[in-house]
Amino acid sequence: MTIFINFLRSLVLTIVFSFVAPIFFVGGGLLLLSLIGSFPGLQELTEAIATEIMRFLATFGSGTPLRGLFVISLTCSFVGSLFDTYVYYRYQILRIDS
Repeated sequence: MTIFINFLRSLVLTIVFSFVAPIFFVGGGLLLLSLIGSFPGLQELTEAIATEIMRFLATFGSGTPLRGLFVISLTCSFVGSLFDTYVYYRYQILRIDS
């Protein structure tokens, strides 16, 4: 029973961190672009890059960048949970063979 509880704890943490990671990555990138845009001469470049990022997110979100970020985060969360389940399965197989 302890192994199952450990698996659930690991799975929940993996799902949460896999969901939050793309949000922090995109948010950090947009924040960095905003900070770089304060330098003279780079404002148009950073605005163009930020606009393309928003268009990319809107592609996945049916026209809404926030929904697109949510879809990408859910997908990463699903893939992270599949990977964690695979690692748990491999751990069980290797533990039995040893």
